[in-house]
Amino acid sequence: MGIPDYETVMRPVLALLADGRTWRYGDVIEAISEQFGLTEEERSQVLPSGRQRVINSKVGWAMTYLAQAGLVERPARAQSRITDAGQQVLAANPDHVDRKVLEAFPSFQAFLSRSRDTTDEPMATRVAAPRAAATGVQSTATPQDLIDAATRENVAAVEGEVLTRALALSPRAFELLVVRLLEAMGYGRLGTIEHSGQPGDRGIDGIISQDPLGLDRIYLQAKRYGPDSSVSRPDVQKFVGALMGAQGDRGVFITTSTFTPGAVEEAVRVNARIELIDGRRLARLMVRHGVGVQAGPPVVLYGLDEDFFESL
Repeated sequence: MGIPDYETVMRPVLALLADGRTWRYGDVIEAISEQFGLTEEERSQVLPSGRQRVINSKVGWAMTYLAQAGLVERPARAQSRITDAGQQVLAANPDHVDRKVLEAFPSFQAFLSRSRDTTDEPMATRVAAPRAAATGVQSTATPQDLIDAATRENVAAVEGEVLTRALALSPRAFELLVVRLLEAMGYGRLGTIEHSGQPGDRGIDGIISQDPLGLDRIYLQAKRYGPDSSVSRPDVQKFVGALMGAQGDRGVFITTSTFTPGAVEEAVRVNARIELIDGRRLARLMVRHGVGVQAGPPVVLYGLDEDFFESL
């Protein structure tokens, strides 16, 4: 039968998880290998990079896409379980589950949108733009095109995963994550960056001192809101009030969700510089600056050395 592709693996993975238990990643791979009758040689076959087995990669990508559609959740490291939506998809699709099925889910559409969107513009200047229908790499694509497309999908998937993990953190842990991110971005390098969030903090969760004497300060506010909640104008007004109380004029407001148009307008209107970072941009910054993620092996493309042959 051979090693199946990642779409072929999707429904078998859901069927495995249908018992409602939390499955270890290694156990899923073993069960799928058994189901498809893979030989020992096929099970040990590795990718050209030599860093991962082929079957691990296929199952891993299948589970990543299922998670992006909300059909599978990952409660802990290397563990997965089916969601109610996953059970429904399994019942409604007795033959197969593929990307076309997943594209019916808004969360998967959002994932595809992230994989096409490479911008990182500030909230105040971000504008909506029409997007192309589903992605797909044309047959005329070069190897570099294929790598670029795969890289964008990989980054988009990881962005979705880190945002899900951020939402699962406690409020205090999310504040610490924000502090770690700003530190990784280089803030406080000549001074200090500290977590100040606690009951009664009046809306200041972190303080960045950009110089050794602490004369140049940036104040942080971190709101861990669910996807159905948005940071509104009153939230920004409270943060501005906290800034004024601290005699500050610069702040960064970071949330896992979104900002309402009123919140964006308020941040632009006030006599202070307020940078708004929503969940999409937060996830992108975390991946870009290596916070909560691990880099995989680099991909090397070879090209013909014309100078070498002409020198012979």
